[in-house]
Amino acid sequence: MEIIELTADSVYLDQVAELLRETFPQMYLQTAEDQIQYLLRESNMGFIAIKDKQVIGLIGALPQYGQSGWELHPLAVAYNHRLQGIGTKLVEKLEEELIKKGGITLYLGADDVFSQTSLANVNLYQNLFDHVKAIRNLKNHPYSFYEKIGFQIVGVIPDANGVGKPDIWMAKRI
Repeated sequence: MEIIELTADSVYLDQVAELLRETFPQMYLQTAEDQIQYLLRESNMGFIAIKDKQVIGLIGALPQYGQSGWELHPLAVAYNHRLQGIGTKLVEKLEEELIKKGGITLYLGADDVFSQTSLANVNLYQNLFDHVKAIRNLKNHPYSFYEKIGFQIVGVIPDANGVGKPDIWMAKRI
């Protein structure tokens, strides 16, 4: 496997779009190409993981707070290549490149729209921090992956995606 920069002249753009549609159908079924064009903007950054001439992973980052804070968006790994360290390697590559640009903080939002954590379907406006402290992963929510690679929960937006569907904010110093 190799990780390469996503560029506008890449022969892999169609495969990247398909990966986005497969991984996030609720978000990118109709707009995958728009997301790719957004990642290709000069200020943004994107990398793809390639194995046997197939795109098996994608990671992107958007600068926020000047060059010191970056939003990780998106991270996608093909279903048949998950749990093989590809996501971790993509994050590591992204962090290396962000450090070169003066990045200090990498953060992300991990939506819980499918009731995958104990934060879903509860009133988080009451005792929010108690709920966050006691968070449990019920259905393989990606927050556990991010915790394993050094991210921590730094906030939650209750009902961000509808009643009982929070957005879990995570960050790490790179």
